[in-house]
Amino acid sequence: MKFYTILFVLLGMMFMIIGMVGVVVPVLPTTPFLILSSFFFAKSSPKFDRWLRNTQVFKNYAEDFIRDKSMTLNRKIKLMMLSDFMLAFPLIILDSIYIKLFIIAVILFKYYYFIFRIKTNKNQG
Repeated sequence: MKFYTILFVLLGMMFMIIGMVGVVVPVLPTTPFLILSSFFFAKSSPKFDRWLRNTQVFKNYAEDFIRDKSMTLNRKIKLMMLSDFMLAFPLIILDSIYIKLFIIAVILFKYYYFIFRIKTNKNQG
């Protein structure tokens, strides 16, 4: 095997494990890690890529986004609520106005991105 094939399989496995942990740990996002895992598996091994795409976790969290660059409304709402909850802590606790303004800018950008840039899959949500 070539060095890059082994490296990409290892990176795919690493991102897949992190994505699977993200299913049960609310701080870790699942979808981006599964997409990264799919990318590395597709570059390295069709066997690993097929295996990942046939897992239930991939089908539940990443398949629709990879297929047609859309998310269900339910998934968008869950992601927004989770990230708002996580960003609320530093917004409330920290005293620096600059950090608070930065967090508010991140929240506004997040809403712009999820509402206007990612299509809503109306068939499943």
